[in-house]
Amino acid sequence: MAKYLIIKPPPVSAKLTPPCSLPIPCKPSSLTLPANPYDFLSSSNHTPPHSHSHSLSTTAQLHRRRLVAPAASSSLHSDAPLQRRKNMEEWDFWTAKFSGAANFPFLLLQLPQIILNAQNLLAGNKTALLAVPWLGMLTGLLGNLSLLSYFVKKRESEVIVVQTLGVISQFIVFAQLAMAEAMPWPYFIATSVVVGTGLLSNFLNYFGMLNPGLWRFWEDFITVGGLSALPQVMWSTFVPYIPNSILPGAVAFIIAVAAVVMARTGKLSEKGVKFVGATSGWTATLLFMWMPVSQMWTNFLNPENIKGLSAFSMLLAMIGNGLMIPRALFTRDLMWFTGSTWASLFYGYGNILCMYCFKSISKEFFFAATAGLISWIGCPFAIMHVFFLPFTSILIKFYEKVIALSPVLSE
Repeated sequence: MAKYLIIKPPPVSAKLTPPCSLPIPCKPSSLTLPANPYDFLSSSNHTPPHSHSHSLSTTAQLHRRRLVAPAASSSLHSDAPLQRRKNMEEWDFWTAKFSGAANFPFLLLQLPQIILNAQNLLAGNKTALLAVPWLGMLTGLLGNLSLLSYFVKKRESEVIVVQTLGVISQFIVFAQLAMAEAMPWPYFIATSVVVGTGLLSNFLNYFGMLNPGLWRFWEDFITVGGLSALPQVMWSTFVPYIPNSILPGAVAFIIAVAAVVMARTGKLSEKGVKFVGATSGWTATLLFMWMPVSQMWTNFLNPENIKGLSAFSMLLAMIGNGLMIPRALFTRDLMWFTGSTWASLFYGYGNILCMYCFKSISKEFFFAATAGLISWIGCPFAIMHVFFLPFTSILIKFYEKVIALSPVLSE
């Protein structure tokens, strides 16, 4: 008689495993936001915090349908980073458009001077062009070329167009001054060579067709030029209260050449090389930041000259620089943000305030400009705070840079 081995199955516990012990999350996991806003633009997958190494138990398979609802609720929470990424893409799009819109006020800012010079040339009134300060415009041209190179490296297409139009419009004024013999021809020829070389170098570098060695040579040139011009312009502002001298520019030129040579020959540390490389952009920004200081100093010494200022030109300067503040804030570019905010507040609105104090403009014009400036500057700050990009992060970045450069300065 055959014998059969009867094996009893193990007793099944009536107590079911709670759903939260399964590898499928039942609670929304916490999401850590990246520090860089572009992380949302580049990342597409997020790894869940639970491990999937062990297999599902039999009880889990039996109760899979009961877990559909918690999984679905988890998918609802996973839409949050997708929505935030969409918001960041939209903010990226609109800030770029705002920067591109700055072309119109900046072009209108220089166009009246070009038309007036053309009318005087056609009328044979060359002496009228002697009032245009070509030496001061030359420093502005150098600043535009430096900022053009800076934004070419950042691939900010809209701002590249703004700086290019600034270079071209100023060069047209230089050509008119040379035709009227208000600017010496040797200086005009040298300026033409610099402008042509700068535009061609930036154009080729933007499309990746320029040799890196030639680009470094161009960067060294604008670094030396900017460092030489900045202290000289600052010194010349307070003449005749201080003696007229070219000593500040000459000393700065020697220091700039020595710094560039040491950086290229490997005599500086890696941080020192980066510090020298960032000098051209900051000197260009400081050159433009010094313009309202110089203008306000002139207004203080000669209040009657305020009547010669154009309120419309100051308004265009305030609008043009103000349109670039959101983009600078979005990209967390401290140099760009500092220059745009300073120029909008102190050069554009600051001169409008001086004109109002001396009753050169109407009350309605002043209050309209004030309301527009406050509403426009407050808008990007509020939106960036909603998108988890608070203004304090820019200040933190500034202090981090100061701390990082402190060993370089101590050397």
